[in-house]
Amino acid sequence: MSGPLEALLAEELARPLPEPVGAFAAALADRSRDVAVLYYGSTLRTGDLSGLLDFYVLTKRPHRTGFHGAVERVLWPEVSYHEFGGLKAKVATLPLSVFRRAAEGRTLDTTIWTRFVQPAAIAWSGGEEAEVAAAVAEAVKTASRYAAALGPQQGRAEAYWTALFRQTYAAEFRVESPERADTVLGSNADRFARLLPMAWRAAGVEFSEMAGTYWPKKKGLPGWAVRSALGKPLNLARLAKAAFTFDGAAKYAAYKIEKHTGVALEVTPFRERHPILAAPGVLWTLRKTRKR
Repeated sequence: MSGPLEALLAEELARPLPEPVGAFAAALADRSRDVAVLYYGSTLRTGDLSGLLDFYVLTKRPHRTGFHGAVERVLWPEVSYHEFGGLKAKVATLPLSVFRRAAEGRTLDTTIWTRFVQPAAIAWSGGEEAEVAAAVAEAVKTASRYAAALGPQQGRAEAYWTALFRQTYAAEFRVESPERADTVLGSNADRFARLLPMAWRAAGVEFSEMAGTYWPKKKGLPGWAVRSALGKPLNLARLAKAAFTFDGAAKYAAYKIEKHTGVALEVTPFRERHPILAAPGVLWTLRKTRKR
């Protein structure tokens, strides 16, 4: 059933995007396999396409077969790095069914509903926009339940979202500190303030409100201890898997190194084929370059 939350998200997901972003998404899509390409993250918020774009490719079935396919079913998503039309992107790939299950909070994962309570857009679709929008709505509802659980007994909308993002950042294996999560609200503070009561009503969270201050009923909200304890181990397992399955890992590493150190590294055929074996040489080159 459609309501205010679904209407807001449908409008956001259908927002017009810069032509290069749409072209990049279309280049990523496989019409025989994929359902949609979602665009999200910092470049969507800022419009600065010189940074690293973030895409989620939602598929009809698992991306890989055999042993890698079995691993993918447990440690999703598949991650890759791509360059197209002068733009760079990190791409996560997973089946829509898995995305939906994670969005509904039926897995230990926190990353899907944490990311997709934030603004997103459908950059390419194979015609199943309604199914994708329904999955994103589930992510928003799940995130709102945890915001109520992790937030204060009473407070303004910003306090609940800030508590959510700080706790999920802390639970994940991230370079950034939990305080970096505060920037997620940023220029979207008004959007999140409007979203909270819509999401709570859609998610069945009981609450009172007066003059912009909320009192959610804590009883019946989801627990956090297990997800908090297992968040970092799960992310570390995914990083270990990515060391062997990350397509374009060498180019991605070179991009990140140049961005953070200013040192441009050549991506040789050996480094591209064997990024792990090449790592000691890369570190040695980086050390010598930075000493000059």
